[in-house]
Amino acid sequence: MGKLILTLDGAVVREYPIDKDSISIGRRHGNDIQLGDLTVSGRHALFTVLGEHVYVEDLGSTNGTLVNGARITKSVLKHGDVVQTGNYQFTYYDDEVEQYEPTMFIKAEIDETQVMPDRVNSGENIKGSPLGAVRVLNGPLAKKVLELRKPFNTLGFNGVKMAVITRDNDGYSIAGLKSNKLRRASDLPMVNGNSIGLERTPLKDHDVIELAGTQMEFFLYR
Repeated sequence: MGKLILTLDGAVVREYPIDKDSISIGRRHGNDIQLGDLTVSGRHALFTVLGEHVYVEDLGSTNGTLVNGARITKSVLKHGDVVQTGNYQFTYYDDEVEQYEPTMFIKAEIDETQVMPDRVNSGENIKGSPLGAVRVLNGPLAKKVLELRKPFNTLGFNGVKMAVITRDNDGYSIAGLKSNKLRRASDLPMVNGNSIGLERTPLKDHDVIELAGTQMEFFLYR
């Protein structure tokens, strides 16, 4: 049937096979998956299997249950859908569609104090917009995926921050970051082969980002 991949800030916490008719999520003892976090209600959500479909249902939680950023009461899940319960996310993988690799997720490098030239929304009011991610296309991290959940997601290598991807109500955008450690022209961030500056450049589904020779595909979960 498939499995649920539990992540926190883009890092894999645990994998749960969907091997029973229902799986309850919540903070209290007695839930099939217990999450000890105050953002999660005692009885928060329920995954159920009906025929060939998997559903998720909110159980009247305080902070709600979101699917791909949109609050739901009950929703059928498709392969790749992301369910948010408090600070945690469950990504639904259908084994018949794609084989899950445990190394697909890497933890986001977040710069909480990054200042952008434009004012952007806090990220807390983003509702209904699809979740974005980048997939590494080459090099030692090839095939790994970084989910872009935070308002600001920095990208870089060897301790050097080179670009920041911003998420707000208008979608995703990318901008370069100043650094005296970038010596070569090839170190400048590029999108679809074109160098970008310090101003925000909107990102579209399947845009290719290049940083110091490493290519990443930006995509949206649908």
